[in-house]
Amino acid sequence: MKSINLKIKSIVSLLFVFAVLAVSAQQKGSSQSKFKAPKYIFYFIGDGLGLSQSNATETYLNAISDNESSVKLHMNTLPHTGFCTTYAADRFITGSAAAGTALSTGHKTSTNTIAMDIQKQVPLKTVAEVAKEKTYKVGIITSVSLDHATPATFYAHQPDRNMYYKISLDLSNSRFDYFAGGGFKHPHGDGEIDKNNILSNFGMGTTKKIVNKETNTFKVAKARGYKVINTLSDFKALKSGDEKIIAIAPDLAGGSALPFAIDMENGYDISLADFTQKGIEILNNSEGFFMMIEGGKIDWACHANDAATVIHEVIQFDEAIAVALEFYRKNPDETLILVTGDHETGGLALGFAGSKYNSAFQVLQHQNISYESFSKKMENYFTAEQANANFSDAMAMVKKHFGLGDSSKGLALTNLELKQLKTAFEHSSSNKNEKQKEDQYYLLYGNYDPFTVAACHILSNKAGIGWTSYSHTAAPVPIRSIGQGAQLFTGYFDNTDIAKHLMRMINQK
Repeated sequence: MKSINLKIKSIVSLLFVFAVLAVSAQQKGSSQSKFKAPKYIFYFIGDGLGLSQSNATETYLNAISDNESSVKLHMNTLPHTGFCTTYAADRFITGSAAAGTALSTGHKTSTNTIAMDIQKQVPLKTVAEVAKEKTYKVGIITSVSLDHATPATFYAHQPDRNMYYKISLDLSNSRFDYFAGGGFKHPHGDGEIDKNNILSNFGMGTTKKIVNKETNTFKVAKARGYKVINTLSDFKALKSGDEKIIAIAPDLAGGSALPFAIDMENGYDISLADFTQKGIEILNNSEGFFMMIEGGKIDWACHANDAATVIHEVIQFDEAIAVALEFYRKNPDETLILVTGDHETGGLALGFAGSKYNSAFQVLQHQNISYESFSKKMENYFTAEQANANFSDAMAMVKKHFGLGDSSKGLALTNLELKQLKTAFEHSSSNKNEKQKEDQYYLLYGNYDPFTVAACHILSNKAGIGWTSYSHTAAPVPIRSIGQGAQLFTGYFDNTDIAKHLMRMINQK
């Protein structure tokens, strides 16, 4: 009798568990099904954007503000917040290709893989492709090249992110309606001709002579019905009803990307917000649209540990979010805005051992050009002066562009900081090729110009900012949202869940 009672209790317990699971599944399904497909979807991805990058930017804006009320980033006003993990299938610290694939397809993949499975064999359908099938118009916007890893994961399927030419062919084969931002890294084929007519195979093998160049990316795109524009006047002339547009910024910087925001010229350069506004004009229609907007150079500035440039990139990204919010206010019941990052870069810390508990973010306003622009100035200086290069000239340049050494700005230099700059100057003026192989050299300067990195580090430290890496980190990233279905993106979850939720909603259309 006792054994029978135990069996009955076990059966009852199992039935209870199954009932709870059934109810839970039903509630989960109903919680997702109650959100109809948004008519308008803005998917913002800040490459390298962690919580520290946005907090540093907001702190900086308040430090330089004359207003008594606090300044808030637009992304920080969104009512729904969550955090997501970012790891890749084959590595704890992800790369942009694997992270972008997770955010675009809902699947983990291996590092450097573009919207394909872990074995690099099977293409994975992206949320943008699903949206296109469901009659949304689709736009892809980025501040880096259009064939870069994150934007590529929404329209391309390639085993390696460095296959830029093949990725560019996938772009014009996607039938998406609007591409905007940077240009193409390798429009002439799977390699670039350098001055010695050698094919640089960008990490895909050894260099070799070019035998046959592939058909130019732009010619292929035009043959497939795309209109390519790269002037400010042509960009301004774009209007509702225009179809299959590739809009490239008129003035491209390194890597066929937009200039850093800190280097942009008002009235000439096209910002991420401009591209977003134009995207709304072109894509708005009765069927709705899906738009992915990437702030790609947040990551680049974080790799270089350049705090001031990071902040200007986050501000530019946030201004694009402001454009989407203005649209949302006119269409609150039909719009979804998501803002997240693919990973954190640099290990940016809101605190530095040398400054203890003190912060002085306002000193960052005295930097007026990016690490990239300053490195070019240093390179030009060393080329012109060669044996006559001297430390006093370099210090005059760092004072002009970073404010370092100007006590009136609170940027007087200590003996230790002067020594750091002097050592870095000597490294910059000498042959760096052999030194870069040394572990200690990399820990000090990464793969960047030593004098530039030393200046960026000292200014960051004086502001009360520290850095732990020249690479990505595995820190979870925030996701903020507002609008139709935004409640689905709260809590703590994996980055793949974002695309999964989006696809479920879009498929209800």
